[in-house]
Amino acid sequence: MPNSFSALAPHRTVWRWHFYAGLVVAPLLFILAVTGAIYLFNDEINDALHRDLRIVAPVSDPVPLSKMAEAAVAVYPGGKVTRIDTPRAPDRSVEVFVTPAAGDPVRVFVDPGTGRVLGSYVYARTLVGFADIAHGSLMLGRIGDNIVELAACWGFILVATGLYLWWPRGRFRLGGVLYPRWDRQGRPFWKEWHAVVGMWSAFLIMFLIVTGLPWAALWGDLLRRGTDLAGIGYPASHRLHGSITSTTTVKDAVGNAAPWTLEQAPIPDSDPHAGHHGHVTVTRPSDKRALDIDDVAAILTREGLRPPYRLTLPRDANGVFTAFTYPDQPETQRTLHVDQYSGRVVGDIHFADYGWAAKAVELGVQIHMGNYFGRLNQIVMLIPCIGIIILTVTGPIMWWRRRPKGEFGAPQPLSPPRLRMSAMIVVGLCVIFPLAGASLAIVMIADRVWERSLAYRLRPEQRAIGE
Repeated sequence: MPNSFSALAPHRTVWRWHFYAGLVVAPLLFILAVTGAIYLFNDEINDALHRDLRIVAPVSDPVPLSKMAEAAVAVYPGGKVTRIDTPRAPDRSVEVFVTPAAGDPVRVFVDPGTGRVLGSYVYARTLVGFADIAHGSLMLGRIGDNIVELAACWGFILVATGLYLWWPRGRFRLGGVLYPRWDRQGRPFWKEWHAVVGMWSAFLIMFLIVTGLPWAALWGDLLRRGTDLAGIGYPASHRLHGSITSTTTVKDAVGNAAPWTLEQAPIPDSDPHAGHHGHVTVTRPSDKRALDIDDVAAILTREGLRPPYRLTLPRDANGVFTAFTYPDQPETQRTLHVDQYSGRVVGDIHFADYGWAAKAVELGVQIHMGNYFGRLNQIVMLIPCIGIIILTVTGPIMWWRRRPKGEFGAPQPLSPPRLRMSAMIVVGLCVIFPLAGASLAIVMIADRVWERSLAYRLRPEQRAIGE
């Protein structure tokens, strides 16, 4: 009996962690799964809901980008164009990003064949926009970003501990392990569905989490810094053609629209005096006026950058035009920085310039979003989303049916985990998932304090003897 009791201790300990973590993060994982499933089909949903804004008659000879920008600003007098997304196909509209004089930024859709404004919306107020922002930060900004990261890390731990709990002990059987038995009733029914769905979707869920974590504030920043330092991320020596660099990053200039690898890369400054040094590549008056959008579009064409691309306009007098392609297959990613006065290309970064780790992240990102191999990619990534939804529903149902009436019903550990093993687990988690490791350390300390305080209250006679 002692040996049997000891053998069950690790299982009960893992079950206890799985139980508490599941109850806490299940609602968050449910939200992430639903919003992620929506965003997987963002183009299809947007085309269905906003077809009049996104679909146009096929165009072979579009009007100049400057005319489309002027038309967009005319709808919002006093507004400022910050970015233009060229169409992905001849029957697609141009998307002009405008910051109005008052109110939230808007996306204005323009027919490239006529230059006519088709309409606009605030991205966050659309279904896809809401899902996108909620998926990344729960609509709570930086705090929400950290909460999402913590939930994702614990989601990975939940899957790992779930596989441990699922692993058959004793005689192996197919029913209830590889497929749920339909004749089960009550809690056994929900338990088998929970276990089997978790088993079949486990590795896709872990892939989904790992490929999503590069966007997380802490984990993603550490990954980016580590890969850059090791020379396997964004090459620090890169190729800004001797331009003046600033402390501004690509993300500062273009927001979340850039490839992950480039977000924290330094962005060059424009040189107002470049025209006096023989670097002018576009004929302009000598009054240091900035190039217009059509000039830059011509430069991009000359450099071999073809639509679709995203063109971000300079934020101030020192900024540059930044254009980048963001294809479904990242192997053709390319980013160009153009001096707003001289038209000189002051940065030209290709996917081939990335280190191998950055290439792997970019590939994982596109698979995560369901882009890399078309509709099949979307379906494959939808499977773990559905799996998470089922797990986060069946788990609480199991707990609710199991718990004694009027009690919480948490599994009781047969014996506390050894200090050395616990310390190793916490240290390991802190290395792999810093937020999850720190949260586990806090929970374990709180649990220890709670047990000691409970023992202190229940055994006053021992306290008296000790005193």
